[in-house]
Amino acid sequence: MALTAPTRTSPVRARQDADGMAVASFVLGLIGTLLFNAVFGPCAIVLGTLAIARETKRRGRALLGIALGIADVILLVVLMTLDQSVFWQFGS
Repeated sequence: MALTAPTRTSPVRARQDADGMAVASFVLGLIGTLLFNAVFGPCAIVLGTLAIARETKRRGRALLGIALGIADVILLVVLMTLDQSVFWQFGS
């Protein structure tokens, strides 16, 4: 039985993964402003940070995803402070 060395992903593949993370960060941050901000906000922050660390070509989207993730977390704190809820509430 021959042992083989683990394979590494190519730089092109790593860059594509980072670009996907940047887009996912933006989408999760955007969705998190309306739904499940306790989950989507931190995920957007982590994915955006990983995308920037892996040198994505979509740096703007990654930064916007991080900003939206931070806004989601702030929104969560405000909602919990004002009405002890983590959901939007329309009407009375």
